[in-house]
Order: sequence, then structure tokens, then C-alpha cells
Amino acid sequence: MSVGSAVRRWVDPFVVALLTVLALGILVPVPEPVRDIISIAGTVAVTLLFLVYGMRLSTREVFIGLRNIRLQSSVLLTTYLVFPLLGIALHAVTGSLLGAALATGLLYLTLLPSTVQSSVAFTSIAKGNVAGALCAATISNILGMVLTPLLVLWVMHEAGAAGGGSLVDVLLRLLLPFVVGQILQRWTGRWIRAHKSVTTVIDRGTILIVVAGAVTAATADGVWSAVSPSMLAVLLGLSAALLTVMLCSTWWGGKLLRMNRGDRIALLMCGSKKSLATGLPMAAILFEPATAAVVAVPVIIFHQMQLIVCAVLARRLAGGEPAMAPAQA
Repeated sequence: MSVGSAVRRWVDPFVVALLTVLALGILVPVPEPVRDIISIAGTVAVTLLFLVYGMRLSTREVFIGLRNIRLQSSVLLTTYLVFPLLGIALHAVTGSLLGAALATGLLYLTLLPSTVQSSVAFTSIAKGNVAGALCAATISNILGMVLTPLLVLWVMHEAGAAGGGSLVDVLLRLLLPFVVGQILQRWTGRWIRAHKSVTTVIDRGTILIVVAGAVTAATADGVWSAVSPSMLAVLLGLSAALLTVMLCSTWWGGKLLRMNRGDRIALLMCGSKKSLATGLPMAAILFEPATAAVVAVPVIIFHQMQLIVCAVLARRLAGGEPAMAPAQA
């Protein structure tokens, strides 16, 4: 295997693009008029993104997957109860190590919905319950449009973290376009699902625009001077620890619930992940632009880490590795 192939296998090119935008936004000053244009473009792109999400999703898929109550409820409890409780505990002890903004970002990360694409893909590779994973991840994202903002407003207030924005903003800018998309999906859904590249371009383009807007605003406000290499090192360690705890909890929790192997794999892959695609656009609404840039850093780091680790686990589970594999990763 060539070096280039090895890099593509373990590193998500999109994350490389994200980190490039992050670095350029920090190093290259951007004039205020340009920042305003990026901000407007980000607002339009986020609205379009959730409109397309609504048009893409088949309502029938949700109802089919809902039949597996044990799996669906386990993923939701893991995503919106276990993860947030760990986030609150970490926030209570990491403020002095990470600084207020990164600590807030780590807490925010734990309040996000699960991923869809990677959760389903890794479940398929590991020979798990793909239909159940698709439904669980989809429902997690739909509910996340309301639950995540509510958790941000409540949990971050209780934890003394800086959470801005309002539920009304989220409903108008995220949920309303999604509902409109669901109404239109009767006519547009088949075409959108047949042209996945359209969703991919809008999805990734939106995130890059949102990150560019947040980072350039943070640079203009001098926010990055408060983030040190030692803070980033601590963040890497905490992210690895958080992912390990969640992988072990979902895998062994599925065993305690007497799930079959397919459902345990689906719970492992869906319950241990957090969505970058939903998290960054939502952060642009819930936080001030300068704060959103730093809050995005833990989300980006955890996203890349979960992709690498779960890619390894999926291949090992597909090969019939022992059940202890997730705990050893």
C-alpha cells in the first residue's frame, strides 16, 4: 500500500479541509466586509442544508425502524442522557485545564445527536443491524434539532458555561426548513436520494462556510491567544477517554440488555458518535461567532477520532474478533 493510500484510509479528507480552513482563518486576517459576506452565506447555507435534509429523508424509513424499541431507546438514552452526564462531569473539572471556551466546546459536543452516514456505514461493515442503525441515527438527528438546543440552554446555564442563542432561532432556521423539506420530499425525495453528491456538496460546503465565518470572527476578536498547545493536548486526551468510555458503555450495555450481536453493533456505532454535520451549523446559531470557532475545535477533534477508531472496530467485528475488541481500542 502506498503512503497516499494509507493516509486516505485513516484520515478523512474532509477533516483535512476543515483543519485547513481553520488554519487559514487563524493565520490570514480577513477584512470586516468579507466577514459579513461569509456570515450571510453561512446563514443561507445552513437553511438550505436542513431543507435538503428534510427533502432527502423518507418518513417511511423512520416508522420501519421504530419497531425495535429496545435498540432505539438505548441509542436515545446513550446520546441524550449518558453522554450529557459525562459532559457535565468533565466540565466541572476541566475548566482550568482547557480554558472556558474549549471546556464549553467539550460540553457542547456531548449534547449533540449521533451521526447518520458513518454510523450506518460502520454498522454495515461490522455486519450489524443496518436498518436499525439507520433509523436510530435518523431519529437522533430529528429529535436533536429540538433536544440539543434545549440541553444547551439548560445544561450550559446550570454548568455556568457560555451558551447563547435561543430556541426560537433554532426552530426558525433549522426545524422550519426541515419541516418544509419533509412536505416537499413527496415530490423531490426520490431525486435527492438518487443524487447523493448534491447532499454531500451542500453538507460539506455548509460546514466549511460556517467554520470559515466563525474562525475569521474569532481571529478578528483575538480569541486564539487564549488557546495554548497544552490545552489542545489535554483536549486530545479527554476526547480519547470520552470515546473509550462510550464505546465500552454501549458494547457492554447492549450485552446487559440481552441484545443480539447485530443490535449490539448498531448501538455501539450509533451511541458512541456525535454529529459534526449537525453540530457545527447549530453552533453558529447557539453561540457568538468568535465563541463558536473555539467551540467547534472539540467537535472536529472528536469527529476525526471516532472515525479512525470505529473504522478499526468495524473491521475487527466483521472478522469475528472477540467481544472485547471495542474496549481494547
